[in-house]
Amino acid sequence: QVQLVESGGGLVQPGGSLRLSCAASGSLFSPYVMGWYRQAPGKQRELVASIITSDSTNYADSVQGRFTISRDNAKNTVYLQMNSLKPEDTAVSYCHAQYRIPTRREAWGQGTQVTVSS
Repeated sequence: QVQLVESGGGLVQPGGSLRLSCAASGSLFSPYVMGWYRQAPGKQRELVASIITSDSTNYADSVQGRFTISRDNAKNTVYLQMNSLKPEDTAVSYCHAQYRIPTRREAWGQGTQVTVSS
C-alpha cells in the first residue's frame, strides 16, 4: 500500500551531479531503512546506498566518496546526492523502503533513469 515515487533522474555529463529524491506515502509510519538500488544494462541490481539514520549509512564501494544519502523523516523522503558521476553510473535507480512497524514489509519505487554520457 505504500508508494515510493522517485524523481531527479536525467542525463548528465561525466563529472556532473544529480540529486535523486524518493517520497514515500501511504503509511502512518516512517521506514526503518531506506535505500537506493540501481541496475545497469546487463548487470544485476545492486545496492548503492542505504540509510537508517544520518549516523548509520552504507555505500557501495563503487560510489563511496562520490554519493551521499540522506533522509528527511518529516517528509518521508530519501535523497541521493550523486557527484563526480561516471559513465559506469548509468542505470535505472530504484528507491527502496523497509518498514518494521507495525509489521516488516518493503516497498519499491518505479525507477528513474540516470544516464551519464558526453
